[in-house]
Order: sequence, then C-alpha cells, then structure tokens
Amino acid sequence: MRLNLNYFNNSLLYLVSIRHGYLSLMMVFKESNHSVNFQWAPFPIEMTGVSTIVPSPSGLKMLVVRNQEKGSPTQLEIWGASHLQKEIHVPNSVHGPVYTDGWFEGISWNSDETLIAYVAEEPSPSKPGFDKSGYKKGASSEKDYGSWKGQGDWEEDWGETYVGKRQPALFVLNIVSEEVHGIKGISKSLSVGQVVWSPTTNRVHQYLVFVGWSSNCGPLQSGRKLGIKYCYNRPCALYAARAPIFESDADALQTKDEVAKDLDPVVNLTQGISSAYFPRFSPDGRHLVFLSSKNAVDSGAHCATDSLHRMEWPTNGASHQSTRIVDVVPVVMFAEDGSFPGLYCSSILSKPWLSDGCTMIVPSYWRSTQVILSINVLSGKVSRISTTNSSSSWNVLALDGDHILAVSSSPIDPPQLKYGCPIEEVNASAGWGWIDISSPTSRYPEKVLSLLASLKFSVLKIPVSDASEENLTKGAKSPYEAIFVSSNTQKTGTCNPLIVVLHGGPHSVSLTSFSKSLAFLSSLGYSLLIVNYRGSLGFGEEALQSLPGKVGSQDVKDVLAAIDCAIEMGIADPSKIAVLGGSHGGFLTTHLIGQAPHRFVAAAARNPVCNLALMVGTTDIPDWCYVEAYGGEGKTYYTEAPSIEQLDIFHSKSPISHISKVKTPTLFLLGAQDLRVPVSNGLQYARALKEKGVEVKVIVFPDDVHGIDRPQSDFESFLNIGVWFKKYLL
Repeated sequence: MRLNLNYFNNSLLYLVSIRHGYLSLMMVFKESNHSVNFQWAPFPIEMTGVSTIVPSPSGLKMLVVRNQEKGSPTQLEIWGASHLQKEIHVPNSVHGPVYTDGWFEGISWNSDETLIAYVAEEPSPSKPGFDKSGYKKGASSEKDYGSWKGQGDWEEDWGETYVGKRQPALFVLNIVSEEVHGIKGISKSLSVGQVVWSPTTNRVHQYLVFVGWSSNCGPLQSGRKLGIKYCYNRPCALYAARAPIFESDADALQTKDEVAKDLDPVVNLTQGISSAYFPRFSPDGRHLVFLSSKNAVDSGAHCATDSLHRMEWPTNGASHQSTRIVDVVPVVMFAEDGSFPGLYCSSILSKPWLSDGCTMIVPSYWRSTQVILSINVLSGKVSRISTTNSSSSWNVLALDGDHILAVSSSPIDPPQLKYGCPIEEVNASAGWGWIDISSPTSRYPEKVLSLLASLKFSVLKIPVSDASEENLTKGAKSPYEAIFVSSNTQKTGTCNPLIVVLHGGPHSVSLTSFSKSLAFLSSLGYSLLIVNYRGSLGFGEEALQSLPGKVGSQDVKDVLAAIDCAIEMGIADPSKIAVLGGSHGGFLTTHLIGQAPHRFVAAAARNPVCNLALMVGTTDIPDWCYVEAYGGEGKTYYTEAPSIEQLDIFHSKSPISHISKVKTPTLFLLGAQDLRVPVSNGLQYARALKEKGVEVKVIVFPDDVHGIDRPQSDFESFLNIGVWFKKYLL
C-alpha cells in the first residue's frame, strides 16, 4: 500500500494506492467539536500501468509516472483538479525508467511546484554493430539486414532485484517548459537516490540534497558493486548539488551578483560519517535531519542499530562541507527490559513532522514488535506514541499536522487502519488517542475472522543458555524473545504440532504483525514458535553484534533453548516439532536437522544458505559470508579469491558439514533467479540428502528471486509447506 496525504481546509484527503492498480480516496473531516469523521469514495479508480503517484506540496497537482516496456519512452503526467494538464514523453536517449524501488527511489517537487527532481536509470550506451565483415562503424539498426547489435561491455549492478537496471542518476523536470535536464558534476562512481529540494531562499540557485552510494565497495575499493537489497552496510553520504538553470531562469542568473561562482557543483555534506540516508528538512528549513547505519558499515553486519543526526542548514541556502553533525538519537548498545532499545527504522515518511516543526514521527522495531515513535530533533527526546497495552505491531502511513494515519496488526488480527491525535484533542489527560477506521479494504470473510478468533498469541522471554560465559557483553546475556501462536480451544494436557519459524538475515526480526502465510499454517492446526534469536534487530547493538563469527552455533543454541522452554512450559510436544526458515532461517533449519537430527519430524527451507564455501563465489554479497563466519575481522579478510583455509572455515560453519547426521524429511523451495543465495546452494544440499536416502522434495520457481514473493509463488510455496508438514505431523 502506498499512501500520500494532502491538507485541504478543514479536512484531510488521503490518497491510498491498493493492489492490482486501483486507487481509493478517503476524506477525513475534523469537526469543530473535535470529533472526526471518515468517508471513503464509493468506487476505486483504476490506474493501469502506473508506477508511482506523487502529489505536489499544495495537493493541487499530482505527478503520475508510467514506466513503459524496454525501449519505450517514460511517460510523466501532471494532473490538476480532475484533468490531465501535461503529458511528457522522455526518450531513452535522456534516461530510462524512473526508479520506484523504495531505496534509490526519490521524487521531489520544489516549493513553487514548477520543478520535479527524480531518480531514473541513466541512458544506455550505444552498442557495437556487426555485420558479416566484422565490426561495423556507426550506428546499427535492429532492422538492418545482415547486421546486428552486439552486447558491449558487461557492467556491475547492485545485485538482487537490480539485474538489468542501469545506474541511478538524477534528473529535473521543468513542468512549464517540459524540459528534462540531468544534474552535472556527479561522479560516475556514485549511484544516487532519495533526492529532496533544499529550502527556498532568495538566491537564484536552488539546491538538491540526495544520497550517493559509491560503486567501489569491493576488496581494496575495487570497482565492484555488492548487493544492496536488505544491506544497510553499504557506505553512503549526503550530497548537495545545484539544480540546473532552465532557459526561463537564465536572465535572472545574469543579474544576480551574489551568486558564488567558486562553489563546487556537488558537495559531500557528511564526510565525517560512513552512512547517511533518508534526508529530511525541518519545516522551517533550519535543519537537515538524516538516518545513519554507521554501525552496520563499520562492523560489516548487513543491518544494525540505527542513529539519527541533524545539521544546521545555511540560511543563505548555499551548501558547504563544514557543517557540524549533531547526534539526535545515538546507537543504543544495551537497554534494560522495557526501555528504548534503539532505533531500527526501515522507512521515514517524506513529511514526518508534527505541527511543532521539531518532532518527527517514525516507525521502529522494539524487540519483537514494531512501534511508532516521536523524536524531538532538538532535545533528542524519544517517546513511544502507539499503544503500550497490547503486543500488536504498528506502522505509520501518513500524517498532517498532529493527525496520524497508522495501521496495526498482530499474528491473529489482520491489519486495521487507525487514526491518532494528541490526547488533549479527545478530552483525556495525556499521550495519544487512537480510534479504528472502517475501511473497504479490511473487510474479511467471516470464515477467516472465525479461524483467527480461535487463536491466541504471546511473547515469551527466553533466558540465554550460555549467559555464564565471561566474554559475553551484557546485551548478549539478556533474554531474547519468541512469539508463540496457538489455538485457544486446545484441550488441557494436549499440544498441537509445533512449527518453529526462523527469520533470515540473520540481522532481521520477526514481528508481532499479521502474516497471511503464517496465519494459514495456524489455521491448519499448528502452533507456531517464531524465534528472534540473539543477533535479531530490536534488542540493542550488543545483542546484535554477539552473533557474527558464531553463526551455526550461538543461533542454533538459541533456537534449541527456545524449543526447550516451550516444552518445559507444557505448550509443545517434543515428538511433534517441525522447523521452517528462509535464507539465514534456512541456514538454521538445515543446521538444526543436522545438529539435532532426532528433534524434528519434518523441515522446510526457502532459499537456504547450506554451504558458505559454495555461496561465497556465487552470491551478490560475498562480504556477508566473511563477516558472519569470522565476525568483525571478516571485513578485513574479504577477497574475491578465498584461500583454502578460508574455504575450510566456511565449510565448517555450514549446514553441509553436518549432512551425514540428517534424517529429517525436508522440503526445499528455491527461486531460480536468486542472486543472494543462488539456487545451486539449495540444490547441492538437497541432492546430497537424496544421495544418503533422506526423503526430499524440491520445488523451483523459475521467475522468482530470493524472497519468493510473487503472489502465485508465495501461495504455492506455503500451500506445499502445509501439505508437507501435514504428511508428517498431523
């Protein structure tokens, strides 16, 4: 769901994008007596072929982007009140498709709504032509008889989900003249994204602030791009560049004596920090706030605890490198139970500010839940504003002033839209008040609601089994968590079959939010034990950094300890346990059936890491193999040509080193287009199991990448998991 908000008089207009190319409109009316009314448009609007929609700051205009088939111009539409104002076709010679991936993606209107900055694929270079005589000078048409276009030089890409995409570059559209200009002066080694306009000043030059990722992230800063999907450990910085001067501005430029001609066209604003992204200007234009994953970059872990920073923005609008960076929310190393565990933020709204102009609203992981936080960027005060009286997870969708639209869900409660505002506005004493919003998109069949109503869940605290070890940090000795989902109609003294569910990463987290796939498994009569082993996000940096170098041992012990805890509590039958995981969760799944072969009746692994020694030479993130196998020092060992000794370490840390002990029937679900854990990893392990007579089933999805998240594939995947487990557990 993509949602944008605009403010009109006494009402709020929310534009909600729903799946399958349809949009729904909702009006939120705030009455004089502080009551709030919600009204949905009676019918959705079909928007076939739309890649993204971005309203202007006033809400009076809207940009619609339509990325066309390969080779066709990109279509940019400017809409006004109920009609199309402009339709601009940008040829491939200017740029390719506009990035709408959520990471490099950046589309920003300037304040007077005449210019739009955005990120698109740079134009493709011309390819060499050939005919029967050999190389052909000059351009070659696809229709030329007896000649053809060659392939040209191969170029690095950003790995998983970015295959075939050209380098992201920065462009500005003048919607009056319909001109599109690229931003000059940006190094060819930088991939750019997340562009925003700087505050307007009386200067002629307008500035753009954007994120730049260096392409030189291979060993010894060689020109290799490493996979960036889910990897926050790629160094990046904030840059400022002058927006291009269009012809209509040229005369004004000539008459401005104060324009500084000696300024660099592109300035690195954050040279003192290894990571800076999600730039956001405060409403008064005085501060530039950004998120940082410097701990991930510096340690090599693919994801780690975030920090929030601010810098003063010059009142004359001229960017420079000497601005001091101030820590707003530092990295939290260890947090006592119940206290703020640190910032874990995978997205920030384009307009995250409350009406005071200095408080941001952001979603963040808080142990096994996701919460909504308010952060005062001047004082650094962090407050949890989503409700604390339940274990549901929350996410913020949009806000305007002091009005928030959010969504809440749990493993047994489907997503529910929520409206929130400061409690004073609902005649109470303190904090925030939240009310449910009825939505045409959240009407669920009675059968589904009945099945979910028969379930319950809780969050278990799991004590660390090796907490007595002297070399463990305080955070590494603290309890981790597991989410337990079960039937509330279960007979006393009986236990339903248990599926142990393990997330990937390993530096990710399973949240107390709704998952249709896991709800499906629950509806079949299984209990679920969803383990957030040490190394997961949301528990402080010490706990997270305790895992690199100990994969295949510490995380395995944590899962087994969680299972033992469930058995001791009488909520699991040790003779009816299966295990399910994907990616690093698949690594743990295949480790567990090797290290504890008699504990699991069945297993299912989605794109599992089974052999690090094989993976290191084929994955888009070989550095991950070094860091997780060796710990922090692995970052310095990383090479494209691992030694025999390194390959031996990789093998010893891998599930395949325990394959001789495996007896558990195992289902493998593999994406043929996976660059993160290439299909060869799972196939090698599955073939080895077959060789030793273990029952194995393999399903390969030919068009899927690492997540196996195409709707049809996800459906088929979990349907097969349910059937596989039923065969052995029910």
